[in-house]
Amino acid sequence: MSDASTARAIEALAAAIGDKVYLDVAKWHLYLGDAKLHSPLAEKLYPLVVGDEVTESAVTDILANTPVAIGGGQKTVPMADLIPAASKTDLLEAIADYQRDL
Repeated sequence: MSDASTARAIEALAAAIGDKVYLDVAKWHLYLGDAKLHSPLAEKLYPLVVGDEVTESAVTDILANTPVAIGGGQKTVPMADLIPAASKTDLLEAIADYQRDL
């Protein structure tokens, strides 16, 4: 796969998760696309997708190792701590839908 086609595939994955997955902050839902976090997350998830290695555990590990800057960068919090269970389920479903469309 060429770099350009890989970039397009990652952009498509980012689009698939950007408006479906959200962070929950004080009961406010901040969608990954609005927070501009969908592309960095898609870049980390893409190797799992193409390697057909998507599991709940693998996705959870990626979320746990993806820092989210808060307070103007004064602190970082693992994305896993900000995504509620329902939204994590939405993430796994969006990835599965994306894989079916490949």
